[in-house]
Amino acid sequence: MMNKIMLKECCEDGFNEKELYGAYKIFFGTLVSESRIKIINLLKRGRKNVGEIIAVVGGDQTAVSHDLARLKQCGFVNVETDGKYRYYALNDKTIKPLLEMIERHMSKYCIHILRGMNGGENEKSKNQF
Repeated sequence: MMNKIMLKECCEDGFNEKELYGAYKIFFGTLVSESRIKIINLLKRGRKNVGEIIAVVGGDQTAVSHDLARLKQCGFVNVETDGKYRYYALNDKTIKPLLEMIERHMSKYCIHILRGMNGGENEKSKNQF
């Protein structure tokens, strides 16, 4: 069930429940992209410009720029201009704590996914040491 307060505020702004679920889909869909997750993890270490991001995560400038636009659209990153460069930083107020919570959850409840990958190879190699 949708949070009643959030749904009420969205309805007051003229949005219906279906549209709100669409926004959820876009937000959570942002985390489906491996390249966007790599960018997020890089930005945990501090602000970077597009060139610095490309140097670490790879990809071409167009793809990285599209990923950054999506991250900005959903509030994952903040952008500031310094001279001729645009710097991207993780949204420390909301996204950073959310990602920390997700990582705690994954380390407790999703580690079995890694162990099950590749026919359990990770578990086999773990037992060899």
